Amino acid sequence: MIRLPDLSGALREYTPRTEPAIPAPGGPPLVSRTVFSAAHVVADPFADATPDGPAVVDWDATLAFRRHLWSHGLGVAEAMDTAQRGMGLDWNAAAELIRRSAAEAAACGGRIACGVGTDQLTGPAGSLDEIRAAYEEQLAVVEEAGAQAIVMASRALAALARGPEEYVELYGKLLRQASEPVILHWLGPMFDPALTGYWGSKDLDAATETFLAVIAENPDKVDGVKISLLDAGREVDLRRRLPNGVRCYTGDDFNYPELIAGDEPAAGGRFSHALLGIFDPLGPLAAEAVRVLDTGDPAGFRKLLDPTVELSRHLFQAPTRYYKTGVVFLAWLAGHQDHFAMVGGLQSARSLPHLARAYELADSLGLFPDPALAETRMRNLLAVYGVTA
Repeated sequence: MIRLPDLSGALREYTPRTEPAIPAPGGPPLVSRTVFSAAHVVADPFADATPDGPAVVDWDATLAFRRHLWSHGLGVAEAMDTAQRGMGLDWNAAAELIRRSAAEAAACGGRIACGVGTDQLTGPAGSLDEIRAAYEEQLAVVEEAGAQAIVMASRALAALARGPEEYVELYGKLLRQASEPVILHWLGPMFDPALTGYWGSKDLDAATETFLAVIAENPDKVDGVKISLLDAGREVDLRRRLPNGVRCYTGDDFNYPELIAGDEPAAGGRFSHALLGIFDPLGPLAAEAVRVLDTGDPAGFRKLLDPTVELSRHLFQAPTRYYKTGVVFLAWLAGHQDHFAMVGGLQSARSLPHLARAYELADSLGLFPDPALAETRMRNLLAVYGVTA
């Protein structure tokens, strides 16, 4: 029995489970869906770092976590917002992360795609050419590392662009330079308020038309699109309008089971692949669910994955951009790292009641390989906050 604080501040009793429920590594390749887990980074807890200083990464633990994801058959989406891009991980550290992770992927046969942005621009950009040059610099790093590129939304472009046509022009020039098809990432303002009005409009219908125009002009350079708007209906509508051969990778951490399972055949049978931050803590279970889907059993897939949505919605609750705190917290409880410290001190971004509920939900799903270790670490955290019994 463990006492956990609820949102009112009261302590209540919870009985942790004693056995895990996650599958062991291995198993056949995932075939019906392409599945990426966006992966977190592990900070060096002994570094004398400050919240606004350069990131200091524990490379051994960070790469070990990626090997864990690959061992379950998942792809790794590297240097994305889950890795604290724009929230503690600066471009120099991100570039090193890309190079190291891509080399590790090559060594073990893992699939990897890496984020390309403009975050080396630390102040306001003076021109669209400056923004394009920043994108090109990062694209070169990813391609030279041998990874697929994920073209992320740019804060600098959101601040400078005067209308949809400037997005179409800049993205068109960038895509034409890409050596291989890329994944385009539309990250909504709930994940990053600085991206409000991306694609030239706060009206999501108008923004969608611009997004589709970029794809339509360069379909041979777009492997797929990642949609992170937390709006299942909008994603379904958009994926039905994508050109043939362009995939939709859901980034909807609220509605992923239904989006991955897809439409009924009568509705066109379209579905989403996945590129999700929630698959960082759910990796083994998510891979097992997709293997069930591979057998032609969507009901079995939903039976495994639907119960995880409550945890995901909890971690990604507003302010959504702080979901990384819960993700790293669960990685610590699961034994993937020895500490609960984050780049930029972001471990302080969620309350103790929030973390306690995350522990309870994850434990009830059987996500911890060693439930006793997770309980001990939860008790240690509670003690820091004054809960001693």
